[in-house]
Amino acid sequence: MAARHVSKRFRIRRGLSATDLVAVNEVSLDIGYGGPEILALVGESGSGKSTFAYSILGLVEPTTGSIMYKGQDVAKVIRTASRMWFRKEVQPVFQNPFDTFNPLRKVESYLYETVFNYGVAEKAADAEKVIEEALEAVGLSWGDVLGKYPHELSGGQLQRCSVARALLTGPSLIVADEPVSMIDASLRMSIVNLFKNLKEERGITVLYITHDLSTAYYVSDRVAVMLRGTLVEAGATEEIFSKPLHPYTRVLLESVPAPDPNRRWAGEVKLPTLELKEFARQGCKFIDRCPYVHRICYSQKPETRLIGGRYVMCHFAEDIERKQRGAAAPLMEVKSPRTKG
Repeated sequence: MAARHVSKRFRIRRGLSATDLVAVNEVSLDIGYGGPEILALVGESGSGKSTFAYSILGLVEPTTGSIMYKGQDVAKVIRTASRMWFRKEVQPVFQNPFDTFNPLRKVESYLYETVFNYGVAEKAADAEKVIEEALEAVGLSWGDVLGKYPHELSGGQLQRCSVARALLTGPSLIVADEPVSMIDASLRMSIVNLFKNLKEERGITVLYITHDLSTAYYVSDRVAVMLRGTLVEAGATEEIFSKPLHPYTRVLLESVPAPDPNRRWAGEVKLPTLELKEFARQGCKFIDRCPYVHRICYSQKPETRLIGGRYVMCHFAEDIERKQRGAAAPLMEVKSPRTKG
């Protein structure tokens, strides 16, 4: 899957006036081109992650740009008979499993429906075998599901059913949008480990969309960071988490509490607000919280630079990288003056 300069605009009305909201802004990203991988797309709520995910799934058509899958333009494919092929290849797993399944229908009815609708099997006996294999792949059995309604399963079990349903079509890519945020903390790792197993044992690529940096670090091979619709940093997980080059990535990582009573966080908490002016800015969208902000940041959009194997959209990425290599102290202790004029 390859996204090239993908943008999505929405018309927002306030009374008699209206303005454009660029929810996704010129995002380019390769997914699974080097082989099966787990790519984590991270950022705060309102950063455009889900809109980009829906574009990947063909549920939202980009305003500009293109998303190509195996040589086919997704926006065009979903308007033709080939859309069934695409739906089989690219499957979603959504945030809340209790919203995915109708409470008045038994869970197995969804599984049978998927098998028959996509032509995976024609006979009930064959369908049952395929479903049983998918359930086993996610750690469930027929006995866990058969005859049960959604409310009779735990959140973790129901989310596993969502993944099993996605597996029934034999996909090569699963787009998982906040798949663990509605699940009890004690069960989250079971779902995360499930994605790892699917990549390693079945060769399935997973686009893992989350604001949970701890699970992103644990499960992903690469990380892409989004800020107000813009992709600001992307690269190998270990590199980005150990040496972030974009100030926004650094702020995200510093917001994760360290399990060490001797490392108390003394930073100032700045809660972001979802304001249209931040999306509409011509310059950098992080100027209100960035310690490196300079007058160029207000007027000029940063270019994406390739530094040390990762992509970074920041005017001062090279300076930050040099400080990382030369400073004895961690980057988070380096302070730079805020200069607007």
